[in-house]
Amino acid sequence: MTEDREDRDREDRAEPEETAGEETAAPRRPRPSTEGVGSQLPAELTDLAAAVRAIERGERPAAPVKRGGPARPAAAPSPAPAPVARPSLPAQLSGDAVAAARTVLAAGGAPESLAEAAVEALGERAGEALREDPWQILALAGIRVEQADGFAKTLLGGEGGPGDERRVRALVVWMLERAAERGHTALEWGTLGAALGQNGVADAEETLKAAVADGLVLVFHVPDESAGARTAADDEDEEAPVRLLLGLDRFALAEESLADGLSRLLNTFDADGSQDWEGAAGAAPSPSAAALVRAAAGSGLVAHTGAEAAREEPAALVAAARSLGLRAWAVAATEDGRRRLAGAVDAEATATLAGLLSGHEGPGRDEDGALALDLLAVLDAPQLDVETAATLVESVPDGARLVLSGDPAVLWSPGPGRVFADLLAAKVCPQVASRTPDPGPVGELVSGIGFGELAEVDAPGKEVVIVPVRDAGEAVHRTVQLVADSVPRVIGVPPEHTQVITPGHGGAAGTRALNAALKERLNAGPGRFGGFDPGDRVVYAPAAGTAVPGTVVSADAQGLRLDCGGTPVVVAPDAVPAEVRHGWAVTAHQAAGRRWPAAVVVLPGDAAQALTRAWVYTAFSRGERHLSVVQGIEQALPRVVAEVPARDRTTRLRDILREQAAAAAAE
Repeated sequence: MTEDREDRDREDRAEPEETAGEETAAPRRPRPSTEGVGSQLPAELTDLAAAVRAIERGERPAAPVKRGGPARPAAAPSPAPAPVARPSLPAQLSGDAVAAARTVLAAGGAPESLAEAAVEALGERAGEALREDPWQILALAGIRVEQADGFAKTLLGGEGGPGDERRVRALVVWMLERAAERGHTALEWGTLGAALGQNGVADAEETLKAAVADGLVLVFHVPDESAGARTAADDEDEEAPVRLLLGLDRFALAEESLADGLSRLLNTFDADGSQDWEGAAGAAPSPSAAALVRAAAGSGLVAHTGAEAAREEPAALVAAARSLGLRAWAVAATEDGRRRLAGAVDAEATATLAGLLSGHEGPGRDEDGALALDLLAVLDAPQLDVETAATLVESVPDGARLVLSGDPAVLWSPGPGRVFADLLAAKVCPQVASRTPDPGPVGELVSGIGFGELAEVDAPGKEVVIVPVRDAGEAVHRTVQLVADSVPRVIGVPPEHTQVITPGHGGAAGTRALNAALKERLNAGPGRFGGFDPGDRVVYAPAAGTAVPGTVVSADAQGLRLDCGGTPVVVAPDAVPAEVRHGWAVTAHQAAGRRWPAAVVVLPGDAAQALTRAWVYTAFSRGERHLSVVQGIEQALPRVVAEVPARDRTTRLRDILREQAAAAAAE
């Protein structure tokens, strides 16, 4: 009944199908409201709206508020946990609750194997909840609307049609959750209404009004500039047009919390002048690093942009801050990114983002639960989703400096939001753009792609090789040949240090097909351990949006044993099909934040529609010394690079930040 996990994790899961036009500056802050939708706020939504307004004013809400992350947690949950042995299910999931859910699932014709997932998603009353409202099965990962409808029809004996109130309520939430998987933190009223209509809801307008009135969703008024710029005289006569956005409180409050935290860092910072920052800037290894040091000296929040070579600049900042006696740390999205900081900053001053938030790495926390540091430089900032960013920022103490650094041309986070892009667009803090170019032919090629130009580059050492192919079968054949023979022989990079990147998991040249062919050539075996053999390269995915590279070591009764960058991992036998896949070939989202000595990017003929400039930029920049492009899309590739920069996401963070800044300036 559930969709294949790999299909749900396909490359475009973070690329929205519904796109809104690029948003621009907002003179007014959108607030939870039902004005203009013909309904009154219920008590639950009134309380929530009041809490949001309290956050906006910098006050504590009158009652606990669900936020993007716990306020300065002692040990915040990791958004991308480091590889660990998969824990056994809680005891309560193996008793009466699971049995009751199993009974109801069977009665509705759904797989009984979903029982544990149902209890995890719906609680110990999952069986009772599903019997009363069968469409709550949509809360389970991978369930499609038609499957939920079939389950409900069977369970209810034919009752409950498309207009059933239970179905409609479940659909609204389900659609917003699916939109979040594609990167949105909200959707336009009309977009969500149209989607409801496509799923058999007769009166989508009234449905959405009821969802707002019942507190299922929040509605926000945001400026609508699609009608064109207005003159000052026009603005005096009538209000500026607005768009209505609908969102779940989880993501709405995460954006509010994040904006509040970023403003707090700006407003609580006080440069006391006791450190010789100008001297540190003068000793910086490059002019761009010096500019970053000076910016951080005078602000509690700084945005830094640059490509791979520019990673040395925030590392230099951390080293400078530590030389001044400050508790400074550099954080990367992946263990590979952390290793690439070596040499520029002491290893003891580095951590992964997951390790920092989980408390396994980094400076630890003070008595208030805040991170015990004075300066935090976060690299790979485009990989921050809104909830992770909110948790991170809430953990940074008052008066500390936060530097968010990254390459704005790469793919956005797998999770909802476009945090770094919104911060850059809001222009509420100092921004430092690196002038340090990536070296060599690969760097030259990728730099041009960032500006929308796919140009030929001079590669005398075969640093960049283009391999044209006629069809997907030839693409797979040439890819295997490159990894196993050509790249090791000509470039000197062995297969284990070459990464294949392709747009998706399915298809004749997707990760599954490529991994099967690469395994047969590089590590043939019977796959006696759930399809895996010792020596297989794998990707361990314990949670959505997490992809940790590793190698199979062995297997026993406890599970599949992996080596993930030196960390031993044991994956329980029943979890292997969902959490482990072969890793010679991955998608660009899985490759983001990591680099290899060589990369082979595969672009079969049917890939053009799935590509964006950000995808091409991310994939092409994963190879440090060598890039091979196996491509069958011909002239479509230059067109994609020139005309399709990225797929937009509907978010609110930029508008919130801009109004906060305007309000502060007016005080």
